[in-house]
Amino acid sequence: MSQSRQFLTVEQEPFLIVRSMACDYSSRHIITPHQHDWHQLLYARAGAMTVHAGRLSWMIPPGKAVFIPAGCSHSIRMWGSVKMRSLAFPTRFANPAFEVDECRVLSVTPLLSELILRIVSMPALDSRVFTHQRLLGVLLDEMSVAPVEPLMLPLPADSRALAIAQHVLRCPCDDEGLDLLSRRYGAGRRTAERLFRTETGMSFGLWRQKVRMLDSVRLLSEGKSVTDAAFDTGYTSVSAFIAAFKSTFGCTPGRL
Repeated sequence: MSQSRQFLTVEQEPFLIVRSMACDYSSRHIITPHQHDWHQLLYARAGAMTVHAGRLSWMIPPGKAVFIPAGCSHSIRMWGSVKMRSLAFPTRFANPAFEVDECRVLSVTPLLSELILRIVSMPALDSRVFTHQRLLGVLLDEMSVAPVEPLMLPLPADSRALAIAQHVLRCPCDDEGLDLLSRRYGAGRRTAERLFRTETGMSFGLWRQKVRMLDSVRLLSEGKSVTDAAFDTGYTSVSAFIAAFKSTFGCTPGRL
C-alpha cells in the first residue's frame, strides 16, 4: 500500500468540512472491519473494491464510488491495482447526499470525478475559506443526483439458504441446480427459493447471476481477458456474457 497525504494542523480541525486521502493498494489487500465517525465517499479511480457490511456487500468497479454512512462497520477487499481516493464528511451537516442508512454505489460523472480529485489534492476543505464552501456545495449537489448503481449483493439470513449462497460465492461457475444444492444443505427446493426471495429480494437464479456478474468485475480488474472472465463465471457464450454485463453495468467488459 502507498499513501499520499499532506499534514493538517490542530488549529484547522474544528473548521474542517471535508477531509481527503489518496491510497494505492495491491490486489487482494484487505482492510479489516472498522467504522468511522464521519461519512465517507470512496472512489475507485482504478481497480475494483468489494465493501462488506453485515449480510450485505457492494462491488465498486473502476470509475464508481461507494458512500459509507458514519458508524457503519465495514471491511474492504481490493481487486487489481487499486487507486482509492477518499473523502470524509462530518455528521453535523444535514444534506440529502447523507440521508441513507446503508452503503450505496454511485455512478461517478466526469464532473464528480474532477471534484473528488481536486479536493483530494488539497487535502481538506476549510469552512473559513469561501472557495472551499463553494466546492463542497457543488460536490454535494453532484453526489445527491448521482445515479445509484444496483451493485449490492445481500446474503440470506437462514442458515440453509446461507450455506447455499456461500457455495455459490466459492464457485460462481458451478452449474449445480437448486434441487441438488437444496438437498445438500438441508432444505427443499421450494423452501430455498422462498428464502432467497424473502431474504434477498431476488430469485435464486437472479441472485446467482448477480454473483457471477460481480465476480467478473473482480476477474477483469485482476487482468483476466473477457473470454476467460466469461468462462470462469459459468458462461458458455462470450456474447451472452457481454450482453449480461452491459445490461448490469451499462458498459461492455472490454471498456471496464
